[in-house]
Amino acid sequence: MADRQEAGYLRVAQAIRDRIADGTWPPGHKLPNRPALAAEYGVGENTVRQALETLLAEGLLESFRGRGRGTFVRAPHERHILPRTWTPIAAPGRLGLTPAGSPTSVEAESTAKVPAPAPIAARLGIAEGGLCVRTEYEVLADVRCVLTATSWEPYALTKGTPVVLPEGGPLAGRGVVERMAQIGITVARVTEVPRPVQLDRETAQLLGTTPGAQAVRIERTHYDTGGRPVETADILVPAERWDITYDLPLATVPRT
Repeated sequence: MADRQEAGYLRVAQAIRDRIADGTWPPGHKLPNRPALAAEYGVGENTVRQALETLLAEGLLESFRGRGRGTFVRAPHERHILPRTWTPIAAPGRLGLTPAGSPTSVEAESTAKVPAPAPIAARLGIAEGGLCVRTEYEVLADVRCVLTATSWEPYALTKGTPVVLPEGGPLAGRGVVERMAQIGITVARVTEVPRPVQLDRETAQLLGTTPGAQAVRIERTHYDTGGRPVETADILVPAERWDITYDLPLATVPRT
């Protein structure tokens, strides 16, 4: 039985490869859903899932969740510039990383009173399990997710204020600097630590790439004038698609 199942998924995978190779399914083509493929090839949906996972791992297909979801024939990815901007502006630039050249939007969801895991608590200088407001971001270009971010703010800083939820209230969607200024906190500096990581299956699917693909995780933390952390975030950018470019303005040095 196991041998027949293995042969089945290999047969389905090869049939899809053939359609891609002969141009029947060109780059960008959306594949039928699993039940339709299972019916076409006379196999079970689990066999189809194995075949699709094999082709995803080979880089022939890409899969997306959310808006524009589905499995597609993967086109060769061109690398693009992802500029890092510093001005705190409204969406979609509030994360400071905005793809150029495509219609861009941000989907976000905030949750209050979330216990901080140990690494986040250490970055915020609070006790492990301390309550935070967590906000999950997805930056979309051409309705596909191109990067994600998870932001954490100590709940004690903003509770009972109009800016407790970054994506709600009068300053919904504004940057950390502007929101904190509304409640009398001046953000003086931000640190960013880029780290190479590999994407897990769920995040890879969200970003339309393969599990284990390389990404850059930017660990960003905002500090107030007293050196207190007021927000920290993990921003994930697929390394195969984007070159993160920092353009640092320098103050003019007066001549003597």
